[in-house]
Amino acid sequence: GSTMSKYDGEIFDADNHYYESPDAFTRHVPKKMQSRCVEWIEKDNGRRYQLVGGRINRALGNPTFNPISKPGVLQESFKGNPRNVSSAELIGGSLEPMPPEYMDRDARVARVEEQGIAAAWLFPTAGVLYEEPLEHDIDALCTTFSAFNRWLDEDWGLTYQDKLFSAPYISLADVDWACEQLEWALDRDARILVMRPSAVYTRNGPRNPGHPDFDPFWARVNEAGVTVVTHIGATKHSSNGYDERSADVLGLGQRPTIANFHRTRNINDFLASMIFDKLFERFPNLRIASVENGGEFLGDLIRVLGKTRERVGGYFRDDPVETFRNHVWINPFWEDDIPLVIEQMGADRVILGSDWPHMEGLAQPRDLVKGLDDIAEADVPKILFDNTASLNQRQPA
Repeated sequence: GSTMSKYDGEIFDADNHYYESPDAFTRHVPKKMQSRCVEWIEKDNGRRYQLVGGRINRALGNPTFNPISKPGVLQESFKGNPRNVSSAELIGGSLEPMPPEYMDRDARVARVEEQGIAAAWLFPTAGVLYEEPLEHDIDALCTTFSAFNRWLDEDWGLTYQDKLFSAPYISLADVDWACEQLEWALDRDARILVMRPSAVYTRNGPRNPGHPDFDPFWARVNEAGVTVVTHIGATKHSSNGYDERSADVLGLGQRPTIANFHRTRNINDFLASMIFDKLFERFPNLRIASVENGGEFLGDLIRVLGKTRERVGGYFRDDPVETFRNHVWINPFWEDDIPLVIEQMGADRVILGSDWPHMEGLAQPRDLVKGLDDIAEADVPKILFDNTASLNQRQPA
């Protein structure tokens, strides 16, 4: 390959995951709240499932995560599926007992060093799926994620050995709770927070994330200079009647469904609404990183932002396209057109992550280097290390 395939500089992986231990959602939930939060149940000949808000949650095939699919087993299906193998076959053929580094931070540090990665952001696996089924019971939602964040701090640490940086989960459904969790996280040296790309389901109905109700939270984020990551998760989206019953939100099934497009619509609407609500005009020190939502939505969104400015003359103080590029960082999928994303955002607003150890990610995080042959040499260290490293440092206002 070209010089780029030989890049041997540092990599800061912007998208790594842990698998939650069996008590991640229960360890710190008070007894009297457990039936409203997350509980284990056995059925189907002893298979274990989680009840979330009193209902079986099937977002995960096996929430015990044991056995688990190997990292990157779906890589070939995203690379054009040359052998024409179904996702089910690729996954089924690759199950293994739970490796310690998926649940143990010291084993993970050793693994990250072995992989040749300087540092990694760590996100939930189940944790990004459970706000959705709890949004009708906000006390249970807050109890669940207070408990989850405490578990995360105990088992992983929010900042560990300057290598692993774990994101506490924040919901804006109760802004006082969000502010309290933010202070708790800041006290523990959190560098990133994570929320799903969704409208916020509050006690008073749905709200945009940039609604003035949430200004106390954003004001404190602005002051502290901590990065907020919006990571793909379970998010309500109407299919307008198409494929409405399809559970295949990841688009891994035998046939494509309209549900496959929800990912792009979710992140598109979340970021657009922040611009339309002038969140960044009120809070000019906010940094929002979109992770595992890809980059395919950008062309349309940037075009719409440009048109909107012309249509509503005088509404925006600043050019909304420039505002977007100033405040948002994009993590394209490794199979996306990365040179195009750099052209749309600027090289200092693109970050890369392997999604390791998930099955739809890369088997080896350093394989991120392989897709960068068409990228200007000066930009490579930015998108592989510098941009994420700078988001990982607090920049107080």
